[in-house]
Amino acid sequence: MAMPRTGRRPGAGPTRSKILSAARTHFARVGFDAGTIRGIAAEAAVDPSLVLHYFGSKDGVFRAAVDFPLDPAQFVPQLLAPGLDGLGERLVHFFVETWDSPAGRPLLALIRSVVASADAAALLREFVSRELRASLAASTLIGAAMLRYVIELEPLASASPDELAVWLGPTVQRYLTAHDLTAG
Repeated sequence: MAMPRTGRRPGAGPTRSKILSAARTHFARVGFDAGTIRGIAAEAAVDPSLVLHYFGSKDGVFRAAVDFPLDPAQFVPQLLAPGLDGLGERLVHFFVETWDSPAGRPLLALIRSVVASADAAALLREFVSRELRASLAASTLIGAAMLRYVIELEPLASASPDELAVWLGPTVQRYLTAHDLTAG
């Protein structure tokens, strides 16, 4: 008769992913400073020691949670395919839809946390320089996200992605395609 196996199960299994998902939700809702290991563990329905086991610290789980899950190589060609005309509107529409979806939680967590955490600010700078090389377009998108999701300023907070794309798209378009931004 075989003896039942004892001890830890091999590998991370779904637990690490479950914790990361809970961390994204938790940090997106409360930001880095108000976020806690216990809060993440409660949301994931696991013991807090498991959060520390997989990520080492609150900083570790935050860094893993805000690793933006979208690869620009997947969406940039689709945005560029129709040409430069209308690119600004397509880009704004894409980002607002992303922020409004579960895939946008990591970036929202980062945006909510950046005002109170130097580490979060550094992560946002890293994301913007890596993923959004056009800094003026990035400043418009990040500013809109701050006003929409953190400050909840109307009419941005309740506007549809289509409305935001129409309002912000021409400015982003100018930033992406203008040869001389100092010309009037």
